[in-house]
Amino acid sequence: MKSLKISATVKAVATVLVLTIVAGSALAASSPTPTPAAAPATPSAAKRAPASAEATVATVNGTPITRTVFEYYVKTTTGKNLSDLPPEARAQLLDNLIRGEVLSQQGIKDGLDKSQDVASQIVLMRVQVLGEAEAASYLKDKPPTDEQVHAEYNAQIAMIPKTQYHARHILVPSQDAAQQIIDQLKGGASFEELAKSKSTDSTKDQGGDLGWFAANTMVQPFATAVMALKKGETTQTPVQTPFGWHVIQLLDTRDEAPPPFDSVKQRVQQLVQQKKVRAYQEDLMKTAVVKKTL
Repeated sequence: MKSLKISATVKAVATVLVLTIVAGSALAASSPTPTPAAAPATPSAAKRAPASAEATVATVNGTPITRTVFEYYVKTTTGKNLSDLPPEARAQLLDNLIRGEVLSQQGIKDGLDKSQDVASQIVLMRVQVLGEAEAASYLKDKPPTDEQVHAEYNAQIAMIPKTQYHARHILVPSQDAAQQIIDQLKGGASFEELAKSKSTDSTKDQGGDLGWFAANTMVQPFATAVMALKKGETTQTPVQTPFGWHVIQLLDTRDEAPPPFDSVKQRVQQLVQQKKVRAYQEDLMKTAVVKKTL
């Protein structure tokens, strides 16, 4: 059941975001200006002073677009170097960047850079870009050692549930309705047929079958109820969750083998790097002067 399960993707979002930032920050740090593709309305573009020592690829109403910025834009947009692209592709990308600059300048003329939302977004972009660059700089000479990676792998494996459960359930809106179903099951009614006729969950057409899952991917107290059952048993009292009232039947259990080290090595390395950045942040916080007024 999709709604009942706590998606593993959702649980990994924070980690993936940080790891993506760390992985991409080396490229971000190579340019002092955020990519125009990500924020064409950033007013800083129209306010840039011409860099006398730097080549430009275009000017828009007197404002230069430097070759450095264009090369960075190309790389983040296509994943390739400017020199690797045919002339037609370069021209198209330059046109796109010019259009973004024109739109950005018009935004300034319209006073959008004075709006609270836009100004806040610009501030947050500065925080993000500089933070990513500093994280990349800090990690540059601190690659994870084999010892650190194996230690992190073992720590993560220790937290992985060792058992998977195969269960089915019937979801109804009220405790009374759930109790009536339990009474019918005690009288010999078919769990599968009751699920098809009574359940309000999307699994009703499958007789309430949830397939195999780890307990920690389910909401509480559903997970606790499942773990308390023996194979073939059904909950004797209704189980309430934010989705409603459940009647649960445990069909089977099986051992869950951890992923082999080599299959997750790269992800574990990233996690080690993430923790290094977090520790670095904590060290910086110790000497930072922070005053909260909220």
